[in-house]
Amino acid sequence: MKKILIHFMLILTYVSLSLNLSAQEADSSAMSDDSEKESPLSISGSVDVYFKADFAGNAARNANISGGENYTFFAPDHNSFSIGMANLILEKAFGKSSMVADVSFGPRGASSSIPTQSDRDGSFHIQNLYVTHQFSDAVSISAGYMGTFVGYEVISPASNFNYSTSHLFSWGPFQNAGVKLNLALSDKLGLMVGVFNDWNTYTDFTSSKDLGLQLSYNIADGSDVYVNFIAGADSGVEFDVTAGFQISDQFFLGLNAATYNNSTGKFLETGESGFTGVAIYPQFAISDGFSIGLRSEVFNEKQVNDIFAGSYSEKASVFSNTITANIKAGPLTLIPELRFDSSGEDIYIDKDGNATGSAAQFLIAAVYAF
Repeated sequence: MKKILIHFMLILTYVSLSLNLSAQEADSSAMSDDSEKESPLSISGSVDVYFKADFAGNAARNANISGGENYTFFAPDHNSFSIGMANLILEKAFGKSSMVADVSFGPRGASSSIPTQSDRDGSFHIQNLYVTHQFSDAVSISAGYMGTFVGYEVISPASNFNYSTSHLFSWGPFQNAGVKLNLALSDKLGLMVGVFNDWNTYTDFTSSKDLGLQLSYNIADGSDVYVNFIAGADSGVEFDVTAGFQISDQFFLGLNAATYNNSTGKFLETGESGFTGVAIYPQFAISDGFSIGLRSEVFNEKQVNDIFAGSYSEKASVFSNTITANIKAGPLTLIPELRFDSSGEDIYIDKDGNATGSAAQFLIAAVYAF
């Protein structure tokens, strides 16, 4: 199957190159000097800091207590003024070729986002490092280390409405290293086909690779639907749908639904372990500088103790609700956030260190985007 996928990618690449060369020959006389114009180096990014209070008085992901943890992702510290990350993004284009180098410094972008080697401190991390060539308006190829196409949220808080992240995002892939072909099938419909290393892996010397597919549809300005699929013998199989609907100038509704199965060692043959979940994101713009939103999520593990820590006997299901406000002052956004998580199983910890079925946290973050 691996060889079939690689051959499939090579065929698609050959076809796209042939189509592009034919198109270039057809309109070569109409080409302008602008096609080889070099763009200036673009520098952007963000910086974020936060303070969090866990109502049980425990650090969300650092509690080493048998019986549970309080799962607040990408904001683990309790009762501390803490940093998230400094994110620096470099972009440059020459003609039809371009590059992106996206580096982060700090725990949110490093040790909190991917497994780190034991001999590294996890203080910095490459979020994106890839090159792209645009063969035509409809065909492009990107190769390198890229933020995942799966899921509704991303690691950088500047691109999320909520500061903490959902279970669906936090248990899924963060980055994919490989090559992907992007096709604009029409003005509204797009297709991505890619071959990647295993999830969150810089290098993968094994023979098995992941196949990634994405079908996108633009409904209208501000409203899009993405159907995502990624599968590999070692990574497992995830099917994911994300969507955003700009219903009015003031009301936006986001959606994410996914199911993931751990692999049993053969491509596309999966066991029963993994997760399923659905999250909705209604957001209201009260004014130009103030918005309030809710992330309401149901998340289920497919096997007992497959996802969460603790001594419990039934499959855990989590109902998580996060109320978040965005208060903007130019490039600075203040994000107060109140999060409640509950489960029928005792997967959390209370103030006495005992296993319990619920957890709650409050945080306030500041994100400066440039």
